[in-house]
Amino acid sequence: MAERETDAGSRERVLRAAMAMFGEDPGARLSVRAVAARAGVSTGSLRYHFPTQRALQDAVLTGIYDAIAPEDRIHDRSATARDRLIDCLRQVLSLAGVGEQARAGWGQIFKTYIEPEPTDESRAAYLAIDREAQRRVEYWLTVLSGEGALAEGDNPRRARFLVTVLNGLSIARALPSEDSILATETETLHAAVDHVLGSRP
Repeated sequence: MAERETDAGSRERVLRAAMAMFGEDPGARLSVRAVAARAGVSTGSLRYHFPTQRALQDAVLTGIYDAIAPEDRIHDRSATARDRLIDCLRQVLSLAGVGEQARAGWGQIFKTYIEPEPTDESRAAYLAIDREAQRRVEYWLTVLSGEGALAEGDNPRRARFLVTVLNGLSIARALPSEDSILATETETLHAAVDHVLGSRP
């Protein structure tokens, strides 16, 4: 392996290639061989930076999220903890889109992860996405705990609850509804956040 392939530059090439492949097809399997070929590095170089496929997937999802939302509002202390957490959750929810975009997104998820018999690769790909969502929400809760706005407790469990709420709301965006999606979504987010924060003002 060339020495230059183990530097930070090759790691960035791998990440850029993998993110491009993920952007072209979110259901694509980021195989080591395919990503290495796209990045123009050897498979050994890729394994040097990302020893497992899971490590590569986690890094790609983190990079995508950071590109979309480089500065979380969770750090803006000019707003209440409640408002900041709700805004952060809305930011994630906005990625699902509404109407046709939401239907297309959930249709792709169904075809990729639900309809076919799960494989080790598809399971790993979905779990990487799920871990990233969990990690982000846990981070927000950790920030609020550090400020004293959230009592010490089981943040992973709290984050799982909020991620489950987000999943439900994103599915609701894709389904027909008699009520205003904005109104019901807002009520649900407020109730979920108040529950996690202990109904603090």
